[in-house]
Amino acid sequence: MKDTIFREYDIRGKVPSEINEEIAYKIGLGYGSFIQEFLNQKACVVSHDNRLSSESLSVALINGLLKTGINVIDYGLTTTPMHYYARYVNDLLGIMITASHNPKDENGFKFSFDKYANARGQMIKDLKTYIDRGKFKTGQGQLIHKDIKEEYIEYIISHLKFGKKRIKVVLDPANGTTTCVAKDIFSKLNLDLVMINEKSDGNFPNHHPDPSVEVNLGMLKKAVIKEKADLGIGFDGDGDRIGIVDEKGNLVSIEAYAIIILRNIIDKVKNKKFLYDPKCSDIFKDEILRLGGEPIICRTGSSYTQEKVLKEDIPFGIQYVGHISLNDRLYSTESAMYSSLRLIEILSKTDKTLSELVETTDKYYNTEEEKYKSTDKKKIEVINNIKKYCDEKQYKYIEIDGLKVLFKDSWAYVRASNTGPNITLRCESKNKEDLKNLEKLFKTLIEIYNK
Repeated sequence: MKDTIFREYDIRGKVPSEINEEIAYKIGLGYGSFIQEFLNQKACVVSHDNRLSSESLSVALINGLLKTGINVIDYGLTTTPMHYYARYVNDLLGIMITASHNPKDENGFKFSFDKYANARGQMIKDLKTYIDRGKFKTGQGQLIHKDIKEEYIEYIISHLKFGKKRIKVVLDPANGTTTCVAKDIFSKLNLDLVMINEKSDGNFPNHHPDPSVEVNLGMLKKAVIKEKADLGIGFDGDGDRIGIVDEKGNLVSIEAYAIIILRNIIDKVKNKKFLYDPKCSDIFKDEILRLGGEPIICRTGSSYTQEKVLKEDIPFGIQYVGHISLNDRLYSTESAMYSSLRLIEILSKTDKTLSELVETTDKYYNTEEEKYKSTDKKKIEVINNIKKYCDEKQYKYIEIDGLKVLFKDSWAYVRASNTGPNITLRCESKNKEDLKNLEKLFKTLIEIYNK
């Protein structure tokens, strides 16, 4: 196994050169042995997305798990949030076979070692070390096949209460795994539904929804305008990230979405803490403070934000890339479908359009997240050198999975990517000219230190 497939949040790589049935079987041996030896587990949950390679990888993984003597509940084809729900209702750990939003020629494994979130950081390194040691348990576990679809649909619907206004929504699952359940959920509600890209064949098109890149929602924008819909919703490949378009075809930022949700729930929840990652605009943080809440910044990565949300019972949290944790009514599974339905619920109870709700938020100027090619070794050196530069200039910063350098009305966030040999940069300011200068400064620093 290549060391590079073991990432910060999961195992992920190209099929079949890096991820294949042999690797899946070995991961099954390692994971099944590990959770028995160190976590005293007797069973685990397995499911997979709809990539063309996922089913055969699932068979191989399960065979490896069973060989260690651990019992397996196989839920087959599910979204990642459905898998999280299956882990929750069974009170078990488990593995989801998916490469999330990555291209169709990749695949991977999201797995858990606790009841809060997927494995992260040192946990993944520990599993790699354990697998390399090669001393696995032997036995014959029992395989149970189950279907969680109907139970999950009821769980989602039972935590919604729509108003009288009937909303028209265009839904784009991007031929991803949400095609196995999205129409079933949305069709049971008081909605006018238009579906696009729902083949469910694992051949994801190039317009894969990524809320941080506006151009990737182009097809959805056109469909919303053509259908005269109230909004459009796009999902990523495994259903845990969301992209939103308003009735005019404009992208709705994750922070604008968050403010709409925040205003709706802040008077209804006891815990007034709300979470965001360092990439998010200050527009959300400032609104939390304005409404009397407590903003909590958490390092980037679904495994980290989900852990914090569940451990501290935080009612709501977001990540810039489109992960949303709604934990105020139900157990948060970062479901893109549930997150979108909560927005539709709000729209069904107001005379305002989505663009009008968004317009009430303040204006900030920011850059998209920019990526710079580097190496796994060099990217760390670059961040350390930028930190030294900031120390020399006496700039104020916070270290949270990189550097977020803080100025009076602006900030620059630079970090080494956890998923590849890249350096990422995002800047924000209340002044356009200051934003240009800030971006230029940190681009220059990256270029100098990345040589």
